[in-house]
Amino acid sequence: MKKLGIAAVITTVMVSLMAFKSVEPKTEEAKIQWVTLEEAYKLNQKQPRKIWIDLYTEWCGWCKVMDKNTFKNAEVIQFTNKKFYAVKYNPEKDADVMFGKVSFRSLINGKVTGYPTTVFMDEKMNLIQPISGYLEPRMFHQVLTYFGDNNHQKETFDQFQQKTYPTKYTAKAQ
Repeated sequence: MKKLGIAAVITTVMVSLMAFKSVEPKTEEAKIQWVTLEEAYKLNQKQPRKIWIDLYTEWCGWCKVMDKNTFKNAEVIQFTNKKFYAVKYNPEKDADVMFGKVSFRSLINGKVTGYPTTVFMDEKMNLIQPISGYLEPRMFHQVLTYFGDNNHQKETFDQFQQKTYPTKYTAKAQ
């Protein structure tokens, strides 16, 4: 009986200690700061930035892979949040948005060949370029930095990949 009482006390003490175990605060995982297309347009009026738009559909498998891999990459997240307004846009469900006198859908009409497609726009809401297909994290980071820092105005993408990217950017996006 005495052994059962001691075991009960020890068990109670252990359970109590476990309850008071120091809990480290969870560090919140960095995420892309997504906005709607309309919000991006309004934000851009106040604080101009480039915009990239993830055109996706619910049935698109490669869109889900980009969500899971590319858009969770730390380097992609950091550069996106620093230089761009990022938008997720489902052309099958989301309403069209007017950029002044031009609608988004008319801007990309005939330029989207499949999903996913990433549309890059400059600070004045002009289309830079749509890029169709899945982009793994490193390639997406290269494209982000190519457009985000206006390298597209100075050199071809091939030159950028070979010369500028390896020396100027961290290249951690694997």
